[in-house]
Amino acid sequence: MAIHGKLFSEHAENQATDPFVQQNKKLLKVSMGYGPVWARTGSMVAYQGSITFRNRGSGGLNKLLKSAVTGEGVDLMECTGQGELFLAHDAADIQVFYLENDSVSVNGNSVLAFSASIEWDIHRIQARGGMMTGGLYNVTLRGTGYVAVTTHGEPVALDVASAPTFGDAQAVVLWTSGVTMDIRVDTGGLKSLVRGGTGEMLQMAFGGQGHVLVQPSEGVVTGATEKTSSGGLFGG
Repeated sequence: MAIHGKLFSEHAENQATDPFVQQNKKLLKVSMGYGPVWARTGSMVAYQGSITFRNRGSGGLNKLLKSAVTGEGVDLMECTGQGELFLAHDAADIQVFYLENDSVSVNGNSVLAFSASIEWDIHRIQARGGMMTGGLYNVTLRGTGYVAVTTHGEPVALDVASAPTFGDAQAVVLWTSGVTMDIRVDTGGLKSLVRGGTGEMLQMAFGGQGHVLVQPSEGVVTGATEKTSSGGLFGG
C-alpha cells in the first residue's frame, strides 16, 4: 500500500538550521539549539523534540501595568528546550529580520516571536499631534537577535528619507530606529466633514532616516483603542 502524489515532498520541512527560518509564508520554524525564544502565547502549531512552554503573560508587573493602562502589549510565552518549533498566528504572513544592536517600534498585535536576547517594553510614542488622540503606544524591541512579525498580506517597506511618508495607523506594522513619527490631521475640507469624511482624517506622518513597514490591510490595532465602523483607530 502507498500514498501517491507530491503532498509530502512539496511540503517537507525546511532543512535550514538558522535560528529563525520561514517554513513558508505563514509558518515560522525556530531551531531551539540557539537558546530560549519568546513567542506570542498560543502561537505554537507543532514542534519536534523536547520543548517546554511557560506563560509569561505581559512580561512582569511593570509591563503588566503598562499593558492595562495603554491597551498595548504582548502576551508572551517562554519557549525552551531542544528541537524545532513551528509558530503561526491566524494564517498571517510572517516577516523575519535580524537586529544587530538596534531597535524597532512595533505594533504589539504584530509581534510573533523574538530571541531571548532581545529586550522589549511598551512605550508612548512622542508625537506633536498625539495629544488629540489620547496617546499612542507601541512595543519597542531592542538589542541583538532575531525578530518575527506578522502582516496581513505582503507588506511594503518605505524609505522615509526619500520623500514625505504617510500611513494609515491601522496599516503601519513597524518602523526602524531613526524614524520620527507625528500625527497629521487631514479633514478633506468642510464639505468632507459634513458628508461623513473619508475615513482617512488621522494619519501617521514619518520623517528622519529609516523604513516604515506597511501592510495591505487596515486590520492592525495600535494603542489603546480598536478600529470600529464609527471612528477608526482613535475612537469615534
